Parts: sequence; structure tokens; C-alpha cells
Amino acid sequence: MNWRKSTYSDGGDGNTCVEIAALHHRIAIRDSKAPARATLSFPTASFTALIEHLKERKPAP
Repeated sequence: MNWRKSTYSDGGDGNTCVEIAALHHRIAIRDSKAPARATLSFPTASFTALIEHLKERKPAP
């Protein structure tokens, strides 16, 4: 799998984020601090819908 880190990875040694990998019809997600642990995967359409929803979400005042 070709894992890539979020562009929002912050400070430190760059391991405080999630990584994603595109599979055939799914997106896999893992914690960059513990890459050998469990990986989640979601259908591509569901993952895309989640990301779009998060982008539209307005921060609390």
C-alpha cells in the first residue's frame, strides 16, 4: 500500500496525523504514530462524502 500523510500534519517530527492509502474501491486510514496497529477502510464514496461534510462544517463561535 502507498500510504501518505495528511497535509495538515502539525509540528514535531510530523507523526501527529493520520495516513491514508487508496485501494481499489476503498480508502484505508491508519494512525501515523502506530502504523502497525489496526487500519480502517471505507468505501471511496463514503470517505469522500465525509471529507466534504467536514470541509463544509463551520467552526463553533
